Amino acid sequence: MTFNQLLRNPVFTVSATLVAVLSLLGMAIPERFESVASQLYQVTTDNFGWLYLLAVFVFVVFLLALAVSRYGGIRLGREDDRPEFGFYTWVGMLFSAGFGIGLVFWGVAEPMSHFMSTPFTDNEAQSAEAARIAMGYSFFHWGVNQWSVFGIVGLAIAFLQYRRQKNGLVSTALEPITGSRPVVKQSIDSLAVIATVMGIATSLGLGVLQTNGGLNAVFGVPINGGVQLLIIGVIFLAYIISSTSGLERGIKYLSILNMTLVIVLLTAVFLMGPTVFILNSFVLGLGDYLSNFIAYSLRQTPYSGSEWVRDWTVFYWAWVIAWSPFVGAFVARVSRGRTIREFIFGVMIVPPAIACFWFAVFGGTALFHDLNSGTQIAEAVSQDVTVALFELFEVLPLTTLLSLTALLLIATFLITSADSASFILGSMTSGGSEHPPMSAKLVWGVLISAIAGALLFAGGLEALQTASLVAALPFVVIMVVLMLALIRLLQADILPITDSDMRRFREVRDRLDNMDEDKEPKV
Repeated sequence: MTFNQLLRNPVFTVSATLVAVLSLLGMAIPERFESVASQLYQVTTDNFGWLYLLAVFVFVVFLLALAVSRYGGIRLGREDDRPEFGFYTWVGMLFSAGFGIGLVFWGVAEPMSHFMSTPFTDNEAQSAEAARIAMGYSFFHWGVNQWSVFGIVGLAIAFLQYRRQKNGLVSTALEPITGSRPVVKQSIDSLAVIATVMGIATSLGLGVLQTNGGLNAVFGVPINGGVQLLIIGVIFLAYIISSTSGLERGIKYLSILNMTLVIVLLTAVFLMGPTVFILNSFVLGLGDYLSNFIAYSLRQTPYSGSEWVRDWTVFYWAWVIAWSPFVGAFVARVSRGRTIREFIFGVMIVPPAIACFWFAVFGGTALFHDLNSGTQIAEAVSQDVTVALFELFEVLPLTTLLSLTALLLIATFLITSADSASFILGSMTSGGSEHPPMSAKLVWGVLISAIAGALLFAGGLEALQTASLVAALPFVVIMVVLMLALIRLLQADILPITDSDMRRFREVRDRLDNMDEDKEPKV
């Protein structure tokens, strides 16, 4: 597809124009932009927070039921297809595209924020009970609920692309419900693109904020908008180099590097930190997470008027819903050849397990030192969440080496996310092509960088949160319809013959043969 053909695609022109206009407004009138964004944030959370919570809970139940059903044996591809990527590479790609930046950003910041200001309890802040609640809620926010959102979109797209040999557009997956009218399909795809851009911009912005905080901690670089825009520019140049290598080389190798750095950093802090305390925190956190799963999933505060759920759980779910067209499409692209059961359990168990252990290691180490060593990591985080990880490194050996490794990890996550995001956005705006034109990827790389810069310039972290929350509102409705469409698609598919089916077939055949022998006339 040439660039002129791309310009004639309404999905590309409408979504790219809207993102460009928003970027320019954010930079030209930042105060007004921030004011409008704040009003939209308030209206959305006050009126639709319940919808985010209920929808995500339903997604979890649906996917787990689907995995254990007969449909779990359906392969995402032909029956003789096998996975394109090995398990380690596959998990690395899931981790990098799905939530790597967010996990590094919030791994210390979230538990220490809850530790400093304990939600839904009269227990004293910065106490042992506050630490327990902080860890349990961190596990919940980064567990299966988050990945169920990615799983719904990814499964629908993978099924269409590799089982039905159709394009991987969200609108195509919705055809069993919405029909195939061009205007409807183009509107759905445009909403998916805009939601994706806002979700990616939020993640990119978080990574840039943390990079600036890390550079300040290690090298004394000032924390300001100019430095953050410079970081965005460097990431964009690195992304261009990576994107020219394609999915099989650039993103693949960066994902392996990401996973390796994660393991190195995780192992180092685990061994240098309070190892037994970390393991105890991990087990206790899992227990609290599992025992409170339903209560946390559906918790609202209509009687007390608390804003905590809005600022944390609702924001997280909106963020992942906004990000889901990109992550879902990317997860689908790297999951060809796996069965639905493998896909669901791989997506909903492995990354959440890594995330929970990450929080136990990093958040647990920070909690241990504040509880037992008199450090004040929680206070530092309450002042500036972007320095949370580097405040932790200050109380560990090899501070500079750990900080440099973390900065490298954040950089590779940023590059991988920008690369894979531009790839998927290029595909979404070029008819679902598995090989989108380089011109489309470049345009989206520029626009993602621009909107992230505009949001940082207009309001920092709050503006990033607002962008995700508002963009996710129409898409959460689309996702509910997508779930219903997926049910119809699966019901229309030919189920694979399982070993148990073959055993029942042989039993019936043997009984019929015996009946025939009994009916033979005796001579």
